[in-house]
Amino acid sequence: MLNGKLIVFSAPSGSGKTTLVRHLLKQNLPLGFSISATSRDPRGEERDSFDYYFMSPKMFRDKIELGEFIEYEQVYKNTFYGTLTSELKRLWGNKKHILFDIDVKGGINIKKIYPENTLSIFIQPPSLEELESRLRKRATDSEEKILERLDKAKKEMSFASEFDIVLINDDLNIAKKEIIQRVEDFINS
Repeated sequence: MLNGKLIVFSAPSGSGKTTLVRHLLKQNLPLGFSISATSRDPRGEERDSFDYYFMSPKMFRDKIELGEFIEYEQVYKNTFYGTLTSELKRLWGNKKHILFDIDVKGGINIKKIYPENTLSIFIQPPSLEELESRLRKRATDSEEKILERLDKAKKEMSFASEFDIVLINDDLNIAKKEIIQRVEDFINS
């Protein structure tokens, strides 16, 4: 499977994207998770080479210069996220379709590179007020970071129309069922 399918999930932080991705990975589907690279520090119990490939901003920039990323983005100052080309090779080599949990620009870029093989899904919160409530309930960010995330969310939501599917996550159980069906249909198409 050198050219398996790609399923890209993008959303503002707090929309439920990671919850839906984790749910999909628990299904009996031939999916492998693309581990993103980042230059930010690990949060909580995140582990290198499992949750992310953690690297310094300099190491990240070096890999950019060497052309080792299929896509990357500087999301915040000196905070990069990206997908290493080696991840696609690793997962396709294991005969898996690739599931991505990445930022909006990264999702759009992957769709441009692999337009026929990619299903792009934008997870949208019911409202910015609900998104703010979710971010505050997580209690993982400072007030400054929450405001930064909300500002970024407004910008990200303006790109929703560039995705194949826009799913408003206002009921998690319904969203889980719908996402399984959409991904199964895409894999089997």
